Amino acid sequence: MSRFRTLMPLLPGLLCLAGCTTHHAPSFALMGAYFPSWMLCGSVGILIAIGARFLFIALGLDALLSLRLFTYVSLGVSAALLVWLIWFGA
Repeated sequence: MSRFRTLMPLLPGLLCLAGCTTHHAPSFALMGAYFPSWMLCGSVGILIAIGARFLFIALGLDALLSLRLFTYVSLGVSAALLVWLIWFGA
């Protein structure tokens, strides 16, 4: 009974860790290491936002934008979410 009392303070922490599993973690293998999928989707979103900026500058549309930062961040987030939806499903 005394052993149970000494382990009782650890019970809340152990219960919080009970849901932490990697059984269905969305990750992919890249050169032998597992990376989270959100990192890939975020990187693709950043690259698409940078590409859109270069395209808008080349077309002369960048000067017409009043909220450039908001526009490019929105394009990047939208692209990242679209990659997530297409590649990993809903």
